[in-house]
Amino acid sequence: MSKNISDQLVETLIAAGIQRIYAVTGDSLNHVNEAVHRNGKIKWVHVRNEETAAFAASAEAQLNGLACCAGSSGPGHVHLINGLYDAHRSSAPVLAIASTIPTSEFGTDYFQETNIFKLFDDCSCYNQMATTTTQFPRMLQTALQHAIHKKGVAVLGLPGDITNLPAEEAETTTRLFRNKPIVRPSEDELLQLAEIINTHKKVTIYCGLGAAEAHDEIIQLAEKLKSPVAYSYKAKMAIQYDNPYEVGLTGLLGVPSAYQSMHECELLILLGTDFPYTPFMPVHNKIVQIDIKPENLGRRAKLEMGLCGDVKDTLQAILPLIETKEDAKFLNRQLKFYDVVKKNLLLYVNDPGKPNTIHPEYVASVINELAHKDAIFTVDTGMCCVWAARYIAGTGERKMLGSFNHGSMANAMPQAIGAAFACPDKQVIAFCGDGGLSMMMGDLMTIVQYNLPVKIVLFNNRSLNMVKLEMQVAGIPDIETDMLNPDFVKLAEAMGMYGILINDPADVRPALEKAFLQDGPALITIQTDPNALAMPPKLEFDQMKGFAFYMGKMMISGRVDEIFKIIKSNYKHITEVI
Repeated sequence: MSKNISDQLVETLIAAGIQRIYAVTGDSLNHVNEAVHRNGKIKWVHVRNEETAAFAASAEAQLNGLACCAGSSGPGHVHLINGLYDAHRSSAPVLAIASTIPTSEFGTDYFQETNIFKLFDDCSCYNQMATTTTQFPRMLQTALQHAIHKKGVAVLGLPGDITNLPAEEAETTTRLFRNKPIVRPSEDELLQLAEIINTHKKVTIYCGLGAAEAHDEIIQLAEKLKSPVAYSYKAKMAIQYDNPYEVGLTGLLGVPSAYQSMHECELLILLGTDFPYTPFMPVHNKIVQIDIKPENLGRRAKLEMGLCGDVKDTLQAILPLIETKEDAKFLNRQLKFYDVVKKNLLLYVNDPGKPNTIHPEYVASVINELAHKDAIFTVDTGMCCVWAARYIAGTGERKMLGSFNHGSMANAMPQAIGAAFACPDKQVIAFCGDGGLSMMMGDLMTIVQYNLPVKIVLFNNRSLNMVKLEMQVAGIPDIETDMLNPDFVKLAEAMGMYGILINDPADVRPALEKAFLQDGPALITIQTDPNALAMPPKLEFDQMKGFAFYMGKMMISGRVDEIFKIIKSNYKHITEVI
């Protein structure tokens, strides 16, 4: 039998190292599906929703370097969108196959017709349609090159009638080139940067995900400069471990020590970060930035100097030019404050809560102790992000995935699917909120169908808790944030996975230990305190005023009992906001 376009697609994907396609099959994808099974060297992962396919592919790409998902005509494309937005904003190299209507029907408002150029343009680094068999192999190779080297989503449109046509040999190469060039500033730029660093006494280093491979060089730089090291959420797992200079993370979910270190220094060095929250950036000190993407330079803060370069390559080049500082007073002061912050974070760990109002901080700390040193964590956007950010420690081998830039709900469980496929020998733990899990609940069956040993920890606070907190600091009584949830244990059992409910703090550790030892998937529902607050590292006056207004409105409306519950649940935080 002669090779068709679908066979050619599958062979090229295999040669590029792609091991699976996450997708929901459909008419325009059917020949591709058939080719996958005919070949036998690549797997078709049948998810329940294409959004899950994109999230799963994003997770696999972030862990293994490249992944693939697909969606069929019309609705399949639209379902992909949210996950692809997340993948693209996470710099995940993902190839998305968007199969479409027959070419003869283009432009006729045909059934399920979508314009992929308009649809995917904002969430891709490559977005093209192959309408002939000659175009296809060249476009496929180009799409893969874009995904790998631009670190984003490459969309390849593929009409259903093309997928079964005889393949043509490519006029150009179909091989994927995975280059790793050395990228660093010029000698003159390095000398200028070294002079700036050497002439300032109090220096803080702030690291983003772009600095993840430069852990050792960052430690060497901090040692020379006697500098505290802060980091973004995405960089936590790579920068925190074996780091005697770390002072935590900053941002909405951060801690005061990182914020203070960045604001009290004379010079702030930004390494591989495109940290989006400008209110957390200092404005009265000098800032220099190094980033592999020069378009990122200066768009978050006023810079004294901005340099294009890979962080590891650049630090290796500049370290010999850096003078060793002897005065460690600034560093020691920041580390001492960080010790205080860490003690405060243990307050709710040492007080685990009461039945049906278990402190989520305690839960996260127990998971941190029980999880493997190379575990992969996926975290839902919202309060789950807070607890993971503050209580899951980096080991140098752990990974943490979330919707950190796109901020989507319902990302953790789909990302756990991709992580489990990508790293079958590693423990995968998903921090899920009840709002997030219920949004994409159907793909629990995907986990069961493939018997993925994902451990889903459901922080069941019966509300959209982060939204509730946003309303509180805005002075708005929480509206439409309550969740009417099912019995998640019965739900898990109906789907064929292990389910357990934890509603007593005394049961948290033994129940988690038991669940983590299950061979297959597990859904662990924990009844957490719905009134738990998570304060940012620095409260603005408007936020404090808003919270006070919120409390006043609650009292006027007769919800006094709820006010007492909030105060009782947050005895540490409450003085910060009223």
